[in-house]
Amino acid sequence: MAAPENAAVVVDDLRVRRGETEVLRGLSFTVPTGAVTGLLGPSGCGKTTLIRSIVGVQQLGSGSITVLGAPGGSASLRARIGYVTQSPSVYGDLTVRQNVRYFGAVYGVSAAAADAAVADVGLTEHSGRLVDKLSGGQQARVSLACALVGKPELLVLDEPTVGLDPVLRRDLWQHFAELAAGGATLLVSSHVMDEADRCDRLLLMREGRLLADQTPGELRAETGTANLEEAFLELVLASTRAPESETTGAQ
Repeated sequence: MAAPENAAVVVDDLRVRRGETEVLRGLSFTVPTGAVTGLLGPSGCGKTTLIRSIVGVQQLGSGSITVLGAPGGSASLRARIGYVTQSPSVYGDLTVRQNVRYFGAVYGVSAAAADAAVADVGLTEHSGRLVDKLSGGQQARVSLACALVGKPELLVLDEPTVGLDPVLRRDLWQHFAELAAGGATLLVSSHVMDEADRCDRLLLMREGRLLADQTPGELRAETGTANLEEAFLELVLASTRAPESETTGAQ
């Protein structure tokens, strides 16, 4: 597929298999630069496999992925992408501050900038605590701070708000919007449809297929529904009635 000039990620006819199961079934879409794109769908629909494919840690069956102008998985992309997995990927025997400063040093970032990343995820008062002593939600925030500290051009977040209280979820989404306004590109996965309205663009998945690639407003207009959860249900119903090639929003 031809890549738009403002595309940070271009996925073309991507297929991934695990054994006899086709996990991703011919996905094609782009992720625009300087925007928050939400990747939404129920657990088990293929979101994590797609994210792993984009960051270059998943073996592809067929198709292609271009990230920031380079083939997905290229060594040149490592310092340009921030990736936060569902499970915290930090050192439990170090404090919050030590973890983020360590990753900051890898990126050549100052200690002050690392401390600012800790503050951005609301962990300043816990910065001296060992990560092993934190709750699961707090550990996830440490992982996020470690990804933010290098100021990546592309930030890929797999379910970053799971287990967080509503106030912190709101604050993080506000910070995501500020990052995008500053030119960063964010791809954020979630299975919580009330987070969809916080995104500039939505990729809705079900059973390894792309049901929609639209803005929230376009999705409401397309389905004639008032909220995005109802819109997603309408797309699911439409996909069960129509042939694959006619699925709403598929490319």
